[in-house]
Amino acid sequence: MLQKLLFHPYFIALLFIVNLVGTIYGYFWYGNQLVDAPVYFLPFVPDSPTASLFFTLFLFFILRGKHVPIIEALAFTTLVKYGIWAVVMNLLTLYISGDLSWQGYMLIASHGAMAVQAFLYAPLYKFKLSHLAIAAIWLLHNELIDYVYDMMPVYGSLSDYQQHIGYFTFWLSIITIFIVYHISVKKNLKYTIT
Repeated sequence: MLQKLLFHPYFIALLFIVNLVGTIYGYFWYGNQLVDAPVYFLPFVPDSPTASLFFTLFLFFILRGKHVPIIEALAFTTLVKYGIWAVVMNLLTLYISGDLSWQGYMLIASHGAMAVQAFLYAPLYKFKLSHLAIAAIWLLHNELIDYVYDMMPVYGSLSDYQQHIGYFTFWLSIITIFIVYHISVKKNLKYTIT
């Protein structure tokens, strides 16, 4: 029953609009950081909006009855990683500072929803190990840009914990890749073999 609702074209169209608006807002939220970043780092600075963009493109293609496996792999991996990452960072901010703005709570809700929707639409993904490998390179390359070249999202109260956050983020990427492999790639391999 839930899948029937989630996969209905009208619901997907509504979700497309919601994600498109969220993506635009996300790029706006990164505005100052984008202005200060070198041009060659720009694709890797706005992490969550780019994840949302991949998912928005996935929804667009699904509405047109098409599959673009690399977009699906990028959408799944980035939504899970950055959805969880933002929730953890905002909860860590709350723990360290003892307070969180309404925007912080909004980010927890919206990014938590990003991760959840990635899993809810997993039955529709049709990508292979090669597509996941490209998505994995994207994730891990992004870690280097963020934590070697200091392009990570700005969380003022967490600046003293940058090395620990970088370590956590690396392992979050590895775990995300592993989970996505088991949910999508291994499943597709099983159906191909049997």
